Amino acid sequence: MFEFQTLKNKIEDVLLKEKGSKFIGFAYPVNSESEVKNQLHLLREIHPKATHHCYAYRLGINGENYRANDDGEPSGSAGLPIYNQLLAHDISNVLLIVVRYYGGTKLGVGGLVKAYKESAKLTLADAEIITKELESEIEIRFKFSQQNIIFTILNKYDAKILSFDAQENCIISANIKMSQKENISNELSEMPLEYHID
Repeated sequence: MFEFQTLKNKIEDVLLKEKGSKFIGFAYPVNSESEVKNQLHLLREIHPKATHHCYAYRLGINGENYRANDDGEPSGSAGLPIYNQLLAHDISNVLLIVVRYYGGTKLGVGGLVKAYKESAKLTLADAEIITKELESEIEIRFKFSQQNIIFTILNKYDAKILSFDAQENCIISANIKMSQKENISNELSEMPLEYHID
């Protein structure tokens, strides 16, 4: 089973107002923790005056790599309700962030849970959810004279070329579907070249 559900596109600036506080929802398809960090960093630059940047993410086919963060809100009042929306929609490789601007009226823990849940739910309400196949990165080193054969094999398995360094000894990086990993390995292993699959 190499498939999971995720977002087709990012969703930004979904606004919810609650007793003067503004909750702004954002959702991003992500593939790694470094992408999560970059996206959070960017949002903090866009919303430096926000009181809280609460978020949750799930990575991996079964969402086995996950985190929920309250960013200074009472424990369990923000990150968890956001995370629960990722579970409710059964999506992975998604970062869901709710940025809060405090409006002067305290909402209490119950009020916060409700507001963060609502904001996360509203953000995902517009989402287009797609099924994706898990991919793996492959790196192949080969002689320039072999490039036609290599490209033929990569095309056959629908690989996405990430980079190609064409020298006397070439290096190519590509994403391949996990379900094709064994087939592509078998074909490459019959040739005089070096390759590495994550």
